[in-house]
Amino acid sequence: MAELATVARPYAQAAFEAAHGAGQLARWDDVLQAAGLVVADPRVAALLGNPHVQKADLVGLLAEVSGVGGDQKLRNFVQLLADNGRLALLPEIAGQFAALRADVENVADVTVTSALPLTPEQSAKLVAALTKRLGRSIRLHAEVDPALVGGAVVRAGDFVVDGSLRGRVERLGNLMAGA
Repeated sequence: MAELATVARPYAQAAFEAAHGAGQLARWDDVLQAAGLVVADPRVAALLGNPHVQKADLVGLLAEVSGVGGDQKLRNFVQLLADNGRLALLPEIAGQFAALRADVENVADVTVTSALPLTPEQSAKLVAALTKRLGRSIRLHAEVDPALVGGAVVRAGDFVVDGSLRGRVERLGNLMAGA
């Protein structure tokens, strides 16, 4: 949803600037990802809008579960989100933060979904080809989806290559339907 992305953007940018300035991009990324997973849990999401749950208790829960530890800047950031009623935005903030981090580190997160698990050789060849194509270091995330029947789908942001057998059959079906 565009509205969530718009509201989350200044928070993600502020978190990124604080983390980058402190040389703690990886740490903040890890904590934000973990906190985003926590608030996405339906049991925790139900607590976010509950008037009987104190903001301090939510901040304490998130700090404990996501690994904030004694980092006062991180804790203050989570407290700011709680004070502004924005804790539910943590998954979106984490996603935008990760994108900002990847951009500054010149890394592309690529997801390859294949019908069968990739061998180490296939992964290495794919990383080499994508590094050349995208001009960035590649962080490969492999998934298996037997519904693809064969082949793979490669996604890096807006860049998508569908080389799956299912995709080919669908395209052929569309061609035949239009004829």
